[in-house]
Amino acid sequence: MSHDLRFARLIDAQPEEVFDAFTEPGGQEAFYGKDDPGWIVQSQCDLRTGGVWRVEFGPSQSRLYRHRHVFQVIDRPRRIVLTTTEIRLDGSSFDTELEFMFQEQDGKTLMTMVHRGFPSVELRDEHRVGLPNAFARLERAVLAGR
Repeated sequence: MSHDLRFARLIDAQPEEVFDAFTEPGGQEAFYGKDDPGWIVQSQCDLRTGGVWRVEFGPSQSRLYRHRHVFQVIDRPRRIVLTTTEIRLDGSSFDTELEFMFQEQDGKTLMTMVHRGFPSVELRDEHRVGLPNAFARLERAVLAGR
């Protein structure tokens, strides 16, 4: 059984601005970042269908989560679909699918993320915890880039 996660945030910017910020290094690092001192984010992205976006993040160089995303769909500025392999701190891994949608709504962007395929409720709920901060940090990056 798959356990899915949906999260959305209304961002005070046009879909093109939000999409572009999310697909640029600063926005990617903001999305995976944390406001804690010492939190590490390393991101390398080949933004094309079939391209790979590698993100490593965590509390220290010796304790990093590793995500390998492969772009399945890039439809600027409306949608991105990625298949993802996540390697956890204990070395275990699992595969999921991420879909990001950028919908214009009254001059702003409703950015929605649907994360499909979690193997357990616990893993899904663990990922839910950081999403409000991830979307808030991305919004700050969008607004700072104006």
